[in-house]
Amino acid sequence: MKTVSFVIPCYKSSDSIGLVVNEIDSTMEKLDIDTYEIILVNDCSPDNLLEVVREICDNNTRVMGIDLAKNFGQHGALMAGAKHAQYEVVVFLDDDGQTPACEVGNLIDALDEDCDIAFARYADKKHHWFRNLGSKFNDFMAEKLIGKPKDIKLSSYVACKRFVIDEVTKYNGNYPYLSGLLLRSSNKIKNVATSHRERDIGVSGYTLKKLISLWLNGFTAFSVKPLRIATVLGLVFAFCGFAFGIFVVIQRIVGLTYIPLGYASTMTSLLLIGGMIMVILGLIGEYIGRIYMNINNAPQFVVREYIGKERVEKHERNYTCRRKRNQTLSQHDSCV
Repeated sequence: MKTVSFVIPCYKSSDSIGLVVNEIDSTMEKLDIDTYEIILVNDCSPDNLLEVVREICDNNTRVMGIDLAKNFGQHGALMAGAKHAQYEVVVFLDDDGQTPACEVGNLIDALDEDCDIAFARYADKKHHWFRNLGSKFNDFMAEKLIGKPKDIKLSSYVACKRFVIDEVTKYNGNYPYLSGLLLRSSNKIKNVATSHRERDIGVSGYTLKKLISLWLNGFTAFSVKPLRIATVLGLVFAFCGFAFGIFVVIQRIVGLTYIPLGYASTMTSLLLIGGMIMVILGLIGEYIGRIYMNINNAPQFVVREYIGKERVEKHERNYTCRRKRNQTLSQHDSCV
């Protein structure tokens, strides 16, 4: 019998999180799984979510709440939950009810000898069109930059084995990207067909700014390919400039009439090349800035409070044991 930890990052979901917890409870009962836990991570939500989490923890001893001291973003909250998950299967899902907890059995069953990580794959996502477009772009970039298998679709609804989570939680950088951490932990990955629901309560907390920030986290933290692309672009523009210079010199030598490019075309070229230089410098600055933040040990998350006394005491003991074990393994690996 498998034991399961559910990790749910929560933000502006005071009206929906109770329904998600109830659905998990009823699903686990149908699957005849008695040993499971639900970890709710409040990512400093501005609504009354913290009070709702307290009430849920008071009425359900399987639920543990983690209240973060500030908003660290979805993936910071996911890492906070992952580092406190204790069971052999860890499932990540959303707090809005769009990811159907009633189908978690399919994800859990997919974890076998040939699969360490199971991502939900939606036939028809019910998100806003720009969110779906962002997901497609994220998949494309993940494939090109961080080695995602072409036939695998990423999603926020995912189940994985214990050893994968142990590897993921060794990452202490302050720009976590869960999908990238999972992809580099194992190549035994599957998609599981899953339905996707309409959003009945609230609105998505994802904005274009947050999506761009997420892409930057993933592609600058887990790949140097953007720098290589910038290098190639620089070489291409340098070659074009050199070739144009040779062309002008040859025109002068053979006495051909030189036709000026004109003000508009000259300004266009300058703006294009200058813009590319600024983009490349910005990209390099992004890498340097992240290196600087990591050197300064900026935290992935800061916990203000743990909620649910019975669960918290047990988790603190297990969390301490796991940290000591991971530190011992890391020291052993560095000595080998």
